[in-house]
Formats: sequence, structure tokens, C-alpha cells
Amino acid sequence: MSIWEMAAVLFAGVWAGAINTVVGSGTLVTFPVLLATGVPPVTATVSNALGLVPGTLSGALGYRAELAGQRRRVLRLCAVALIGGLAGAILLLVLPPTAFETVVPVLVGLALVLVVLQPRIAELVRRQRARRGTEAAGREAGPALITGILLASVYGGYFTAAQGIMYLSLMGMLLDDTMQRLNAVKTVISTVVNSVAAAFFLFAAHFDWTAVALIAAGSTIGGQLGAKIGRRLPPTALRAVILVVGVAAIVQLLLR
Repeated sequence: MSIWEMAAVLFAGVWAGAINTVVGSGTLVTFPVLLATGVPPVTATVSNALGLVPGTLSGALGYRAELAGQRRRVLRLCAVALIGGLAGAILLLVLPPTAFETVVPVLVGLALVLVVLQPRIAELVRRQRARRGTEAAGREAGPALITGILLASVYGGYFTAAQGIMYLSLMGMLLDDTMQRLNAVKTVISTVVNSVAAAFFLFAAHFDWTAVALIAAGSTIGGQLGAKIGRRLPPTALRAVILVVGVAAIVQLLLR
């Protein structure tokens, strides 16, 4: 890489780290930049996955106050995410490059629909629980959420883009909690998925280590910035950011 290409990748890492912490889809920033510098697609994907691990970890640390009291929930969802992330990483190296990506825009679009409908659906769920006297159950991960997180993590291990949107939409619909606390859980889950995928790639794929180092440095800085920004956003604003990033994700995926 030239010095200007290295600067572009570093800046993309900062941007991606911040976006991943706030909502997700940081890969849609770093992946095109890596391709533009001449990195092959699969190498760009695996290098990006490893490079973003410090950024998601940085974002999770930035949200540590919101993670208080959520240990049981986090452990359950992370265990499922680990399995899904590993499965997705295996699929990336086994399936043809276009096999899974054909359904990515549909999955992201569905996630955005869930984000829009989430307040109404959550209200309906709360009313049903109130009638049945089971309000407390809404704070724990049930079978529907476990299954959803598993499938979203398979996707995340394969491509990572917009996995945060899927996690937030699923948890927002199926858990009775604030968006900020759910966003903190989302960041931890994303860290697990990125980490297990990157660990698998270390033994089965080729990395561009310059790209990995630049994205890692940039995303670490961006993760802290994203945590500060995301924590101050009200639920409506956070959903608006999710929609904007999600639509941009669909457009970029369709134009690739």
C-alpha cells in the first residue's frame, strides 16, 4: 500500500469502529476501501474481521456501565453467537462467493423493518405479558431470541456487515429493556462473533497484515468515540441512525 492508501484504511477503521459501536455495519466502510487498495475480496473479508476485533472490544468497554446487571443475558447470547459465528466463518471458505451474499440485502431489509416496527411490537408484547402476569420473563432471552441471534451470528461470521442491526432489532422486539442497554449487549455479541471468525481464519485463510494493523488501530479509537456518541442518543435517534446506516448498507450491497 502507498502512504495515502494506508491513511485511507486507517481512517476507514476509525469510522467503522464508531459505527459498529453505535449500530453496526462498519464493514461497509472498511471492505470497499480494502478492495480499492487492491486487496482480494476474501482476503479483505478475513483481514477486516480480524482488524475490527479491537474496535468492537473497545466499544464494549465504553459501554461497561450499561452492561451492569446483564451478565446472565450476555453469557447466554454470547454462547449462541460463538457457535453461529464459527459456522458463518466456515461457510465463507466453503461456499461460492456469491452463494450467501445474494440474500444479504433481504436480511438487512428485514432487520430494518423490524427496527421500524419494534416499538409497536414491543408494546403489544408488554400488554400480553401484563395480562398473563409474566412481565419479568420479557427480560430474559427466550427460544425465539436464541434462534434469531444464532442465525444472525452465522451471517455475521460470514460477512459481518449489518449484524449489529439484526441483533438490535431482535433484542428490541423480544426483550423488555432500554435501547442503550441492548446496544451494549449487541457490542459484546459482535465482539464474540468477530473474534471467533478471526480465530478460525488465522488457521484457514490468508491475511493482509498491514490492513489488519491499520483497521485494528483505527477501530480501537473509533470504538471509544462511538460509545460516547451512542450513549447520548435517545431511542428515537438511535433507531434513525440504524435506518440510515441500514439503507446505505442495502444500496452498497446491491451495487457491488
